[in-house]
Amino acid sequence: MKIYFMGICGTAMGNAALLARAAGHEVLGADSGVYPPMSTVLAAAGITLHEGYDPVRLEQLAPDLVVIGNAMSRGNPEVEWLLDTRSITYTSLPAFLHDAVLAARKNIVVAGTHGKTTTTALAAFLLRENGRDPGFLIGGVPLDPPVGNHLGAPADPFVIEGDEYDSAFFDKRSKFIHYAPHIAVLNNLEFDHADIFRDVADVQRTFLHLTRIVPRNGWIVINGDDANLKALGPLAWTRVARVGLEEGNDLRLAGFRESADGAAFRLVWQGKPWADVKWSQSGIFNARNAAMAALAAGLALFPDDPTRLRLDGLAKFRGVKRRQELLVNTPRLKVIEDFGHHPTALAETLQSFRARFPGHIIHAAFEPRSNTSRTKVLQTAFMRALALADEVYLGAIARPEKLKPEERFDVEAVIQHLATQGVDAYTAPTHGALLDLLAGNVAGETERPQLVVFFTNGSFDGIIGKFVASSKAT
Repeated sequence: MKIYFMGICGTAMGNAALLARAAGHEVLGADSGVYPPMSTVLAAAGITLHEGYDPVRLEQLAPDLVVIGNAMSRGNPEVEWLLDTRSITYTSLPAFLHDAVLAARKNIVVAGTHGKTTTTALAAFLLRENGRDPGFLIGGVPLDPPVGNHLGAPADPFVIEGDEYDSAFFDKRSKFIHYAPHIAVLNNLEFDHADIFRDVADVQRTFLHLTRIVPRNGWIVINGDDANLKALGPLAWTRVARVGLEEGNDLRLAGFRESADGAAFRLVWQGKPWADVKWSQSGIFNARNAAMAALAAGLALFPDDPTRLRLDGLAKFRGVKRRQELLVNTPRLKVIEDFGHHPTALAETLQSFRARFPGHIIHAAFEPRSNTSRTKVLQTAFMRALALADEVYLGAIARPEKLKPEERFDVEAVIQHLATQGVDAYTAPTHGALLDLLAGNVAGETERPQLVVFFTNGSFDGIIGKFVASSKAT
């Protein structure tokens, strides 16, 4: 089959295209501003890439199927041509993944507001460490496993990141509804994606829809400490295993401690020790990710006794790029890039850094870029989270023209609030000017070691790389 991916250079689209290529299909696609690293990876796999969207070219290419990425919308010339002519079958990315990959597999679907990418990578990693050949599709760039996609052996599980965002402009169901879960992992649940969901109850509704398609012989692995998940009520049709710190959870995470070298904790399954873990990953949130992944992978292979899954490999797990990724590490300066764009993620990460890097001055640079963070919806929570840093640098709001002035994240109000908390906060008209402020303040501090953390789900206009380069040059 000849399959055309519209918006092919996105992380999920590119990885799905690579899966289709590995399955033996002829794969091609287009994007606006074909860009690395995905373009390089795709080209190396023998996938033809086209710049921009051209309905005449699409007609000439005559694919059997068009997969329309989530970023595509009405007004795109290829979308309009497809709708006008109805000459080529089209589908969404999640629907394509179901039909082409997931329908016949035992799928582990990892859902949650936070930690999906890391937990998905961990589950795939642990299955591989236990001698299996799982398939997987990871929504980031993992270091372990070393690639973001793999078909794996048909008899082994397929692990996929289950995003609650909508599927396409013509299918507003959450992506994970298409993923045919045998095991659904519910990491946590908070309000996010304000452009899609009205409130927490709306998010809970779509998570309930996911639980209702898990078969009776499957499992729901759920964060038993999360109040919003507890509010889902009894999940009567499917076996449920709860994970958490609190008493009453089936898998308990105990004895967590953290240092500059990483963290250590114990996993206890139904009152019996399973494993003592020492690893390089920071934060109780990552320990919880590991517990959720371990139980999901264990239940997939050994449903009668998941503790048969060996966890010694966790000691060498290196994580995912842009998730607490340490870019500079000297006694005087550490620079970390993090994908955090929700106040809970920022708060948990900053709390972890306080324990991991005692005595450091923490400079937090935050880009309000996601569809929720650039609005006022979670502004108060962002204020509380950012107050955990010593200095804060607020980037410009992404795409402000798309929001009414009264809807926009109020940078000046956040700065004023932080000042009342004893936190110095700065902004600037451009990200380049913000970089100059940050670099000058960091260079001016000579007595205490410093930690600079960049929080963004985008590129921050390239200032992270520039700061790293200048830091290494001095």
